[in-house]
Amino acid sequence: MKKIIEQKNNYPILGMDIGGTKIASAIGINGELYHQKKVPTPSESSQEMVLQTIVEHISGYLSYDFKEIGIGSPGLVDTAQGIIYHLANIPSFKEVNLKSYLENIFEVPVHINNDANCFVLGEHQLAQQYQHLVGITLGTGIGAGIIANGKLYGGHQCGAGEWGGASYLNKTYEDYCSGKFFRKRSGLSSKELFKLAQDDDPLALAVFQEFGTHVGKLVNQIMFAYAPEAIVLGGSISKAFPFFKDSLRQMIRTFPYKSISNNLHVYVSTTEDAAIYGAISLVETRALTDETVSEKRI
Repeated sequence: MKKIIEQKNNYPILGMDIGGTKIASAIGINGELYHQKKVPTPSESSQEMVLQTIVEHISGYLSYDFKEIGIGSPGLVDTAQGIIYHLANIPSFKEVNLKSYLENIFEVPVHINNDANCFVLGEHQLAQQYQHLVGITLGTGIGAGIIANGKLYGGHQCGAGEWGGASYLNKTYEDYCSGKFFRKRSGLSSKELFKLAQDDDPLALAVFQEFGTHVGKLVNQIMFAYAPEAIVLGGSISKAFPFFKDSLRQMIRTFPYKSISNNLHVYVSTTEDAAIYGAISLVETRALTDETVSEKRI
């Protein structure tokens, strides 16, 4: 059991974070998390197999009698229809109406948004001191979510903040600011290099320093576009922040508008469950205004 955001609705809500490597979830009741669990994502399997895994995962929570489901998913998301498009890390998911599929099975309202959006929404709900916040998830791929004027901004089909696909050097930012970079640069995973860096391995330290420079250049582009007060880092690679923070901050110091860059707060999320918090918050925010949700719940 873990304390989360203030929950306006006192009924059980299932929050789920679908990732390229794992599916994580928990039940939110009265501001606390229960029954947190993770299972591997069969990312290279057929669409039917991935859907079956999601259904089996959700079915494990039926004893809680949850009333709604909030889901964060990679890729573009039509939040109104609950359709997921173009999941690079789950190739079989090209156009999946996950909302309709799950509502037909479990007969409760389902709310879906991009996983990076859920991450930054969860972070904002946990610590509301920033009205302009960008969350960056550094892992197998790279994602970003935007809080503007205190509210989640996703753009059309949650496409806002998809900097990973933007051109950078000879490829994209995702090639240099995610786990892909470490494999290409050293032949080792970010996890393997993190262990080596903890033992002061020169190669690992140099690779992380270079990685920080690339992420710093991405942060500069984000400052040009959104001028956030803070950037919060999440994902597995963020645990290695002590080894790339100096080069990242050095690159931020090259930003021309010092009144923005000198006041930018870059920090690492202190919880691994921010995306689940955000998924639960999708239900909290939608349920207050969506009449169809109330009708279904009754």
